[in-house]
Amino acid sequence: MGNQMTAMLKGTLEGVVLAVLAVRPAYGYEITARLRDQGFTDLVEGTVYALLVRIEQRGFVDVVKVPSEKGPPRKVYSLNAQGREQLEEFWRTWSFLAERIEQLHTDNTDNDEMEK
Repeated sequence: MGNQMTAMLKGTLEGVVLAVLAVRPAYGYEITARLRDQGFTDLVEGTVYALLVRIEQRGFVDVVKVPSEKGPPRKVYSLNAQGREQLEEFWRTWSFLAERIEQLHTDNTDNDEMEK
């Protein structure tokens, strides 16, 4: 993953993980696998686990430990009401930024074509 992609993902990964959990509860490895399936192929599993600790501490998720056949119990994360509010705020912010960035891109493309 390029440096620019990594930097941009740092600012949005929390919202991305909340969006994954809005679909259904999941444990850390499952979240990472879903994101890799969505194209975040270079995402490091440790990054997701560190983020899960933060969103748990901030009260955005509920956590239940469930037995695992392959080792210690798994922590299954589910989005709670506070997490849903945070996700809604993330989507509002994302839409605002995406619209403005797209407008800048369009303006720059139009300007480049006029200069040719």
